Order: sequence, then structure tokens, then C-alpha cells
Amino acid sequence: MVTIRGGRSRLPGGRKRNPDGRRQPSYGRRQSSYGQQEPPSYGRGQSAPGVRRLAPGGQRSRPAASWTRHRYSALAAFGGLAAADLYATAKAPRGPARAAKPFLMPALAAYAQRAAEHRAAPGTPDRPEVSGPSGTPAPRALLAGLACAAVGDTVLLWDRDERALLAGMAAFLATQLSYTAGMTARLGAVRRLRARPKRAAAVLAGWAAANVVLAPGLERRLRLPVAGYSLALAAMSAAALGVGGKVAVGGAAFVASDALIGLQAAGREFPGQEVLIMAGYLLGQSLITAGWLERIPS
Repeated sequence: MVTIRGGRSRLPGGRKRNPDGRRQPSYGRRQSSYGQQEPPSYGRGQSAPGVRRLAPGGQRSRPAASWTRHRYSALAAFGGLAAADLYATAKAPRGPARAAKPFLMPALAAYAQRAAEHRAAPGTPDRPEVSGPSGTPAPRALLAGLACAAVGDTVLLWDRDERALLAGMAAFLATQLSYTAGMTARLGAVRRLRARPKRAAAVLAGWAAANVVLAPGLERRLRLPVAGYSLALAAMSAAALGVGGKVAVGGAAFVASDALIGLQAAGREFPGQEVLIMAGYLLGQSLITAGWLERIPS
């Protein structure tokens, strides 16, 4: 329907037509009934140029570049601390030179948190839309395991003391239990192990053989704690095999590192053993963390 008003015809929707019949052009911005320009409308997920979008709840979201910068700074801190500690281990396995050791796992935990947030950050390939201000938190089981490992790393600086050795073993026992719980509950380890039960059987057989070999060289009061801890370590390794990928390789590196510690406790030492222990431990923790983070849904 066309209405006539003031010598000009109007089309449906309020568009004007000139007296000669031509449609009056529009100019990008809509005009209100009072002749004032209305701001352009933007579709869902869009914002005006130069205006930062707000996360759900009205809080300002952090740019993707900021998430990336924080993630790699935490990873660089872990790498620097790891290099410093390995160098110190080669020079003097015990003493003040190992001052970086207690900070290794906190740095790795900081990287895990930043990397998890990066997967939910706006403008990243993992999630290009708007996210909340804190992103996706890192898995609690992973962070709890790293926290317990930090306690164990600190206590075992005095591992020549039997009480410190047992306290460190208890801290790492909590690490293994936390990792195993997270892998079975969140990463589907049990389901995959049921499909391939021989993997779990092989790990348990390896645990039994290692204890048979190492037990005669251990003091009697250490045999039971070592057997209990190594059983938890074997369970974590089996769960890691069920997860697969980097997590499985990291679990194997962790087991190899602790096996070297077992040989050391049984009196079987060789040159460079301390460096290999620490290198295997750092490799295992970093691979478990990286593989775990890859399985966080974006």
C-alpha cells in the first residue's frame, strides 16, 4: 500500500518515493521520525569498531593476545627453572644450588591454568566467541597433583634424612592418587583399559617384578612404604596408558624416573643418575600436563 503525504509517496515501512516516482536513496544509517540518525545495528556476536565486547555478566573480556602472552610467559618460567635445576643437579645434587626445585611445579601449574584459559579466550581458534573473564579453569585433579608434587620436591631436598624421604614419598603418593582419579573420572582411562586389559596386566606385572628385585636392597622398614607408593605409581601409569598420547608417554617417563630413585635407595648408583632422575621427572610432568590440557573441551 502506498500513502501520499506532503507531495511525496511513502512505501511500506516508511520509505519515501520522490514525486517523479523514483525511490529515495538510503544513507547507511536509519533516520528516526524526528530526522535524527539512529546508530547502526550489529548482529549477534558483533560490536562497533573500536569497542571491546563484554563477556556474559557484563564483565570485560581479555583480548586473546593477552591470554597467549601470559600462557607463554608461564611456560618460559618453567623452562628456565627446569634448565637451572638440571644444571645445579649436575654440579651438586643437594644443597642451596637446588633452590629452583621448589618452584618447578608451581610454574607448571601456572602454565596449565593459563593454557586452559587460553582455550576459552575470545578471538582464539579454540573459541572465537566471547568468553567469561576467567576462561576455563585447569582440571582440579591436575592442579592438586602438581601442588602435592611441589611439596614433595621441597621435602626431598633433604632426602638423606629418612623422615624427609617418607614425607616426600607421601606427598608424591597424593600426586599419583590425584592423577589416577582425574584420568579415570575425566579422561576415560578405564573405558580404554577395559578394551585392552593386557596393558594394565603388564603394568602390574612390572610393578611386582620391580619390587622383587629392589626389596632385598632396601631397609626392612622402607619395604612396605616403597611397595605401597610404587603400586600407586603403577596404577597412575596404567591409567595414563588408558588415556594414551602424551599422557601415556609422560606416565612412562615418571615411572622410569622413580625406578631410578628405587635403584638409588637400594644402593645401586651410577654416574649421572641424579640428572637422569630429574630429567625423567620433568619430562613426565610436562607431558602429562600438556596431554591433559589437550583433552579439555574448548
